[in-house]
Amino acid sequence: MTNDDIVDTLNDLIATGKDGESGFTACAKHAISGELKRQLADRALECQRAAAELQPYVIQYGGKPSRSGSASEALHRGWVAVRGSLGGLNEAAVLEECEREEGVALTRYRKALSHATLPSALRTVVERQLEGVKHHHDQIKLLRDRVKAIS
Repeated sequence: MTNDDIVDTLNDLIATGKDGESGFTACAKHAISGELKRQLADRALECQRAAAELQPYVIQYGGKPSRSGSASEALHRGWVAVRGSLGGLNEAAVLEECEREEGVALTRYRKALSHATLPSALRTVVERQLEGVKHHHDQIKLLRDRVKAIS
């Protein structure tokens, strides 16, 4: 794998982290319960930290770290904001959006690990971050199921 390939792979994951940070922040604004707001805000912070952790590696491999998320996710967040402002988001819908966000992140992390021969120290970081995404995806799904069962 060339340095350019490593930089591209990492920048995709950085954009994923930035997407997650923005998405979870937007969803936290529409959550009703204080506990869910806190959990989503915490997840946004974790996404921010994951992106920040990868940035020095991009520089190490001769690249410039991505400074923004993806365009498609920005459009999606806009849709969530409009839907939320119109009253179309309840807690279950908020959690469905969060689960979708985590699903996108899972796909991107798995792609990075399957298509990239990353140096071992870097692979370890990406694998650890993937485990975090899996854990949060499962937590969000469990919360969503609980909220739906109560509704």
